[in-house]
Amino acid sequence: MATTTVDGSAGLTTLLRAALPSLPVVGGLPGVRKASAAGFEGLSYDRPPVTVRREDVDTYARVCGFPVKDTVPLTYPHLLAFGLHMAIMTDPAFPAPAVGMVHVENAVTRHRQLSVGDRLEVGTRVGPPGAHPKGTTYAFTTEVRDADGLAWESTSTYLRRGRGDDTAPAGTTFPDAPPTGTVWRLPADLGRTYAAVSGDHNPIHLYPLTARALGFPRQIAHGMWTKARCVAALENRLPDAVRVEVAFKKPVLLPGRIAFGSARLEGGYAFSLTSPSSGAPHLAGRTTAL
Repeated sequence: MATTTVDGSAGLTTLLRAALPSLPVVGGLPGVRKASAAGFEGLSYDRPPVTVRREDVDTYARVCGFPVKDTVPLTYPHLLAFGLHMAIMTDPAFPAPAVGMVHVENAVTRHRQLSVGDRLEVGTRVGPPGAHPKGTTYAFTTEVRDADGLAWESTSTYLRRGRGDDTAPAGTTFPDAPPTGTVWRLPADLGRTYAAVSGDHNPIHLYPLTARALGFPRQIAHGMWTKARCVAALENRLPDAVRVEVAFKKPVLLPGRIAFGSARLEGGYAFSLTSPSSGAPHLAGRTTAL
């Protein structure tokens, strides 16, 4: 498939394009109207080479709980690709509106450490839709290359709720990792803080009013922040070459508390986030040494 090059940003113009297909009347206009999923074969986007800046990495590390180093936190390259995710979702050829897409799983594979000052090439592609019991899924695959080739890659799986297939798999299952006594208190402005770092200004993460407009009782934490915070808690036990997979479960309401758990596995760790009061699952995941 042909690849489109964009600047990689995800500003207010992108958010506006994301909202338009969901609006009555406007959503049916040429250039806004979404294509049918039937026959959709995929899209590919990349951005011009980008240099990893210390100020960006340090800010991200502080927000997500990583130590400040010359190397890049394992989850940081996702930020370099987020604008490409949004560019694909807002392309009229992509069958589903961006508003309403739910990030249900994410898997990151780090082949080797990236460092501040590295010049990187970033590309994202999505293929045909997949079946799911609760609707349709789209897998966004990102590759990050440095001077030596492929260094980092990820797959973000998004769900568009609707008519599903009861025979389809519901997603990845993970080993149990009960809470181990660590509880994190999350402030009300965490979504806005992470949005300023990541560029993900989805209204469900920002304020009670904007979250309620989209069906949530109040703002919720970004899924990729919850993953990053878990990885930061395990960071000093992970090898350079590692795969980290998660499934996002129930939303984390802000302000709020979440309990972290981890358990040793052969070749890695299982980990989780749950509600300290009810035990409801927010995130499940595992790491695997490569």
